[in-house]
Amino acid sequence: MAALAMVAVGAVTLSACSGGSADAQTPQSFDGATATITRGDLSGETAVQGNLHYADSYDLKSAFTGVITALPTPGTTLEQGSHVYTVAGNSAYLLHGATPAWRDFSEGMSDGADVKQLETALSELGYFQATPNEHFDWNTIAAIKRWQKALGLTQDGTLPLGTVLFAPEDVRVGALKSRVGDTATPETELFAASSSRQVISANLKLSDQSLGVVGTKVTIRLPGAASTTTGTITSVEPPRDKPGEEGTKEKSKESSGERIIPITVTPDDTEALEGTQEASVSLGITSQTRTNVLSVPLGALVALTTDQFGVEVVDDNGQVRRVPVTVGLFAGDRVEISGEGLAEGQRVVVPNR
Repeated sequence: MAALAMVAVGAVTLSACSGGSADAQTPQSFDGATATITRGDLSGETAVQGNLHYADSYDLKSAFTGVITALPTPGTTLEQGSHVYTVAGNSAYLLHGATPAWRDFSEGMSDGADVKQLETALSELGYFQATPNEHFDWNTIAAIKRWQKALGLTQDGTLPLGTVLFAPEDVRVGALKSRVGDTATPETELFAASSSRQVISANLKLSDQSLGVVGTKVTIRLPGAASTTTGTITSVEPPRDKPGEEGTKEKSKESSGERIIPITVTPDDTEALEGTQEASVSLGITSQTRTNVLSVPLGALVALTTDQFGVEVVDDNGQVRRVPVTVGLFAGDRVEISGEGLAEGQRVVVPNR
């Protein structure tokens, strides 16, 4: 610990106020800068760089063949029930659900979880008035007709494949991949889409894998922001090779040199991210916590010998005495100390600023 502390403190002066050969216990007069020894909790953080972005990005493809006549506006968010796009007179609408639509919804279809998913979404919109189940019956037909009437569509109680686009949550529209007037096929990419929810992707070093625990709270520092916000680790992936840098093929072959653990952090307060769509952020993950300990600013440490730290305590009369200390946790600009004769509230010498 002493060797590590020597590196962390750097070129610590042997004394803030003494001559080179003064006795370590000789009282000396002092009227310079001081700080107070405090008692409390210290948390050491491991800093990790991450990227803020919208979750679950993908390219949305057309379900129909023909001329594109309507596309959403980039940067907007599509909510449940929203119109998504129109191709050859066929419109697609967004409903919430985890399972993609894979067949027509019409009278006589077999029971299935997709029917219950449709009925649940229509219930949330206020159109389905019974208890959602897996059976397509007159309640389902009536709900579809109510929805079709609200949309100004033909009220036939059926939904051909492609009419409903299921997504687990609201969809954010990214860059358009096609233009109105283009001819689409079922493989044509219309626009980049993602969740409207923002997350932070980051990579932990293999040596820091103990920090990658789902549920762990994280401090988020946004670029150019004086304040911080918090987040929670919501997913931890298995270790993998770190991708090579962009550029030459030679660089890309270096990916096996380092193993990483990808993590995802979900911000706790979305309002704190307002106005920031994508950004490089700094994450502070608590790596160690010490409770009810004495600490001083890092600059208060002095090197008494090559392997012994100390602090210079200033008494009420302005006299200075050096006290050997044992250093503990380094946390930001403070360090845990312990030693005989140390107490909360004592003043210690710090460098003039």
